[in-house]
Amino acid sequence: MSLTQVRKQEIMTDFQTHETDTGSAEVQIAMLSERISKLSLHLQANKKDYASQRGLMKMLGHRKSLLGYVRKKDEAKYRELLTRLGIRG
Repeated sequence: MSLTQVRKQEIMTDFQTHETDTGSAEVQIAMLSERISKLSLHLQANKKDYASQRGLMKMLGHRKSLLGYVRKKDEAKYRELLTRLGIRG
């Protein structure tokens, strides 16, 4: 369920704000969104995996707080990030 190093690099290059950006809020949100989608697929097949459900809830909360930070800093960047990730339709 974890991301491969290659996939992490792809996400970083897609969402980074400058050449050496590896940990900005946008990159973190994109990484969390990828992990959330993989975990959601896992939970559809394994409905009684309650430990993973708890992990999913923690990831959703973390992504929500990061999105709130981006929204507070720059509303346009927030909206653009939501459309690129396809969340909060």
